[in-house]
Amino acid sequence: MKQIAIYGKGGIGKSTVSANLSASLALSNRRVLQIGCDPKHDSTRLLMHGRKITTVLDYIRITNPLNYKAEDILYKGFLDVGCVEAGGPTPGVGCAGRGIITTFELLDTLKIKNNYDIVLYDVLGDVVCGGFAVPIRNEYADTVFLVTSGEFMSLYAANNILRGIANYDGEKNKIAGIIYNKRNVEDEDSRVARFAKAVGLPVCARIPRSTEFSLAEKSEMTLTEKFKSSDITKIFNELAENIIYGCNLYKALPLTDDELERIILGNKRAVFHTANMGFTASENFVISPYEEPVTADTVPPDRYLSKSIVND
Repeated sequence: MKQIAIYGKGGIGKSTVSANLSASLALSNRRVLQIGCDPKHDSTRLLMHGRKITTVLDYIRITNPLNYKAEDILYKGFLDVGCVEAGGPTPGVGCAGRGIITTFELLDTLKIKNNYDIVLYDVLGDVVCGGFAVPIRNEYADTVFLVTSGEFMSLYAANNILRGIANYDGEKNKIAGIIYNKRNVEDEDSRVARFAKAVGLPVCARIPRSTEFSLAEKSEMTLTEKFKSSDITKIFNELAENIIYGCNLYKALPLTDDELERIILGNKRAVFHTANMGFTASENFVISPYEEPVTADTVPPDRYLSKSIVND
């Protein structure tokens, strides 16, 4: 069983990416389970054709533990994709991260994941508390994708996610790469290319901004389902194929805030983290606006985290 975590800033389109990717995986005859780990609990809406489903947190509030049943929180969406929503606490009360922990404990107790080939976790990346880091634990996701646009705060969130992964399990190669969800902001291609090279990660998919997404949403379905011959559907299908047959995985090598600002906000020359790229750490690079990230199979020891962070 493959377990994939899709992390990204709120509003960046990670749930849309997750749902379309799940649909593509299902179209490849894989049994897919998507778990929404966002308090907004809208991750599986398009897979469910607009139907709202009971969240795990709402379910445990009203159900005696002796009566817990998998079918009460597990729903079937497009092509029988399994759909689960963690949900969240009442606004201003409780911890959404704790809700994810509770959800995962119940899923394990009910053995819900056992019948699936691929489990996909859709995880909010603005918040870096321990609960939202649960999907990257060894018993859960073994592969992580970062969804980002070229907007600075989106890249900032992606870098923060890398920090969380590095702090939690910095010695493991878990990052498959970046899913670039375009917003058509100024200098966007160049910004994402610079960030990808700086952290030593490939851009696994480039998803253009398109009215096809809004048209599919109006029909309460994924773009992959509504526009099966679309060029964007082909992008999701190719990404699904890469997941099925195995992606190269890389270490999390986050930038400092100063490095991020220098690289993304216009400094023409910056020192890049190169451990994932097979270069010596002393080299400097001038990156052209559309230069592709360079990748390598060998990863030297992490040299970019202070002892205080590693031991935190």
